[in-house]
Amino acid sequence: MAALARWCVRHRLVVVLLWLLALGGVTTAASVTGSAYSNDYEVPGTEAGHATQLLQEGFPGLGGDSDTVVWHTTAGTVRAADVEQAMTRTLDRIAALPQVASVASPYKGQGAHQISRDGHTAYATVTFTGQAQDVTGSEAQAVVTAAKAAETDGLQVELGGSAIGTTKPSGGHLAEIVGVVVAGLVLLLAFGSLAAALLPIATALVSVGTAHATVELLGHAMTVADFAPMLGMLIGLGVGIDYALFIVTRHRRGLKRGLDTTEAVTNAVATTGRAVVFAGATVCISLLGMLILRLGFLNGVAVAASVTVLLTVAASVTLLPALLSFIGPRALSRRERRRLAENGPEPELPTGFAARWSAFVERHPKLLGAVALAIITVLALPTLSLRLGSADQGNDPSTATTRKAYDLIAEGFGPGVNGPLTLVTRVDGAEAKLALDNLDTTLRTTEGVAAVTPATYNTGGTTAYLTVIPDSAPQSQRTSELVDRLRTEVLPRAQTGTSLDLHVGGVTAGYDDFAQVIIGRLPLFVGSVVGLGCVLLLLAFRSIGVPLKAAAMNIAAVAAAFGVVVAIFQWGWGSEFLGLGRAGPIEPFLPVIMVSVLFGLSMDYQVFLVSRMYEEWLETGDNRRAVRVGLAETSRVINSAAIIMISVFLAFVLGGDRVIAMFGIALAVAVALDAFVLRTLLVPALMHMLGRANWWLPRPLDRVLPRISIEPPESRPGHEKITDDVVEALAKGPQRDVRDMPG
Repeated sequence: MAALARWCVRHRLVVVLLWLLALGGVTTAASVTGSAYSNDYEVPGTEAGHATQLLQEGFPGLGGDSDTVVWHTTAGTVRAADVEQAMTRTLDRIAALPQVASVASPYKGQGAHQISRDGHTAYATVTFTGQAQDVTGSEAQAVVTAAKAAETDGLQVELGGSAIGTTKPSGGHLAEIVGVVVAGLVLLLAFGSLAAALLPIATALVSVGTAHATVELLGHAMTVADFAPMLGMLIGLGVGIDYALFIVTRHRRGLKRGLDTTEAVTNAVATTGRAVVFAGATVCISLLGMLILRLGFLNGVAVAASVTVLLTVAASVTLLPALLSFIGPRALSRRERRRLAENGPEPELPTGFAARWSAFVERHPKLLGAVALAIITVLALPTLSLRLGSADQGNDPSTATTRKAYDLIAEGFGPGVNGPLTLVTRVDGAEAKLALDNLDTTLRTTEGVAAVTPATYNTGGTTAYLTVIPDSAPQSQRTSELVDRLRTEVLPRAQTGTSLDLHVGGVTAGYDDFAQVIIGRLPLFVGSVVGLGCVLLLLAFRSIGVPLKAAAMNIAAVAAAFGVVVAIFQWGWGSEFLGLGRAGPIEPFLPVIMVSVLFGLSMDYQVFLVSRMYEEWLETGDNRRAVRVGLAETSRVINSAAIIMISVFLAFVLGGDRVIAMFGIALAVAVALDAFVLRTLLVPALMHMLGRANWWLPRPLDRVLPRISIEPPESRPGHEKITDDVVEALAKGPQRDVRDMPG
């Protein structure tokens, strides 16, 4: 690492130009090729997936995404001549668009059921030539523009559906701007130097910008969800600024000790830079743990987020040293430079609030540990009512056209029309056809069914489907129960003695199957991520207790974060106020992604905190002193890093996207609890109570484990060694640092 740092300093202009060239080149390539994101939740082998496959094989024309155009009149009815003429012309214009396969109008054929009983609301089904992920934003916007042109004072026109949902305004880059501005203010307050405050932000922006374009290109090679770039940006800005903060803090400490710029940069990268690489590797391992689930949808998210973290780490140990060498002593504030010139090098000793707090925790470990545990427990309680499922456009903000269309259909036709179930089967002979034709009678008497359409056959008569309208909304628990009832009770009885093999598909069925697959594989996934994290900490700190405590703390942070997410998004506590729509279930992929990200981020703070404690323990063999010194010397930088990360994560709530807002709030809560409750309260309290047992490792295991070092033994991550210059500085005044404070 030291050699890398020296090379980057000597060739600083080359390093900066290479990074800018990479950013420009990848961004240009991404803009030329365009994006190819895909929210493909389909899991091979599930019943809903099989139903979709049968439907696409038997009815190729139905393979495209189906969206809706809804219109509503307050005066008169939708059957009025002027309304019918206006909407018929509009639907004809939509049908003529090149990306539209067909339009089912309520004014033609058998579309009478598409007009509400009171005659005030009607809808048309627009079927695109491809799936939602294949419909570009401009193609979907063309449909919206054509439909909205029909609006008048007495005629309201709204649109809904997956493809239409891509036209929602994204809010621009407000979230990123707010997050970066807040981070800059925190850095300016921490460093007192504008140059030093700007460097972590510049490093993060370059690395995240390069990663964002890379992820866009990655979408052409594998399935990448449309929220993956934003998630990567959220994580990248948070960890990127934090990693740079740690290195700049160490560099500034070296300058205060009298090192020249090159020596200070080299020392910072060789010490804290190694810890950053270790922490970044841990985050990537946690994220890539999603590959264990073998779900294409999550594979793309895992790789995209890992690429972002990898590039932020690379920028922190290459681009940042080059930039630091450009600004030289200006990494210190004017007052710090003046003091250095007048008084000479001075050690940076852990005094003040951090030292007093560390001693306070040492005196009251049981009380403070109980308080921290109570906070975590209370916040985690809502997790017990976690319900996985997919939020739909009924959860969109009330101002969105998709939400208005959803509400109009629910009011005019019943909530189940927004998420019908599709029963698909192959048909073999007249006997099977007769049994299928009689099935609608059975379905109409089934609890939870509002309506059933007659069976529709393909041209060869080999495949058929029925549409079942639930009496509840797609995201309702009652609809999920209906899916289960159809699969386990109604359909098995109905097809007994026939050749029918009915499969239940549709939006709710697909999401339920996706959630069940994830739940079934979640124990293996969590066990793998926790196990890998424990192995890394075991190798780094050669202790059984440290990895076990870290695993417990990480699980506690995840549980508490999910508790807050459930309260806001599932219970609806403030979701409308935040502009995130009304309450609904939690996305099924959220637990997997959150566990990966949170375990990785939590491990960062664990490494920076415990590595200092471990070093003091190796030097003194005094556990109380080790915990006290480690907490005092790392808490300030950890808390500053946490404030930055929390600010960045919460800023992404401003974008208005429900999924990204879930990530932002969950990550912000988890980081806040991790930094201010777990790492500065519960972890040191437990370590004080456990005493020497913190560092116990069976001798046979100690002999076989390889020895790794996060930082070189001669370097100290949070303090300076007591050398002659430090002794001389201490002689200048009665400074009392944490090493002298009795617990």
